Amino acid sequence: MEIKTLRYFLAVAREENMTRAAENLHVTQPTLSKQLKSLEDELGKKLFVRHSFSIKLTDEGVLLRNRAEDLVSMADKIEREFVSLDDITGGDLYFGLAESYQIGFLAREISRFKESYPGLQYHITSGDTEQVAEKLDKGLLDFVVLCEKPNPSKYEAIMFPESDVWGVVMPEDDPLTEKEVIRVDDLIGLPLFCSRQSWENDIPRWAEEKMAQLHLEGSFRLAYNASMFAKEHLGYLLTFDKLLNTTPGSGLAFRPLEPALETRLYLVWKRYQTFSPIAERFLQRVRRSFGAHTQNML
Repeated sequence: MEIKTLRYFLAVAREENMTRAAENLHVTQPTLSKQLKSLEDELGKKLFVRHSFSIKLTDEGVLLRNRAEDLVSMADKIEREFVSLDDITGGDLYFGLAESYQIGFLAREISRFKESYPGLQYHITSGDTEQVAEKLDKGLLDFVVLCEKPNPSKYEAIMFPESDVWGVVMPEDDPLTEKEVIRVDDLIGLPLFCSRQSWENDIPRWAEEKMAQLHLEGSFRLAYNASMFAKEHLGYLLTFDKLLNTTPGSGLAFRPLEPALETRLYLVWKRYQTFSPIAERFLQRVRRSFGAHTQNML
């Protein structure tokens, strides 16, 4: 199975049309059809259901698409790394990012780093711990930013300079906005929004024995999407401060939790990872910049 063939397959899966895919790939339609037939023969599975004017993936085709996307991404990353080995002005960096206002610290370092290496290209993937850690483990990312302490047997990490403070986001006309802080008892019986990861790992540290009395109305990976539901009075969002616009007139308000709940942020990479030259230089910069405020996890 060749990477080129997987690129052909992904193009057809994306376009759902053989003619358009062939045009985008700059190959003839018979050539493309022959490559896909060979791929199906090699795997022994039917990958497409062909209709009059479109092509749809079979269940086996969906599985291959998910695997092929990772394989092609890895091949592209390897090619870029080798191309950049002799490039002293740049290269490619791949990040997987959690949601936090502290991402601004990382963005600042990338901006300053780019002044010294104008050829730098950076690629950003956002997601929760499960999503970005999986891509890091597969070698698709150089660094990830996690909102939980990583496993020191698998990863190395640098702590970000500050902590994220937890609170409740709600409509600015909600009666709870009259309170300066939100306690567990204030939320019992109310519909709550939170990421599944935080509901299982962070909120129990705060709610303790009253956790069972809290009701998760819906789980969201992205705070912004959840805030739209909160704004429509569908529930109360448990999230970090400074992620959303909660200034007067925004329609939303933020109140911190009591007792205070804080989460540290970590820049993480695989233990014993072999970095590209540009990734190694970037890590050295972050070590120097964050070092005055944070500690290495060795």
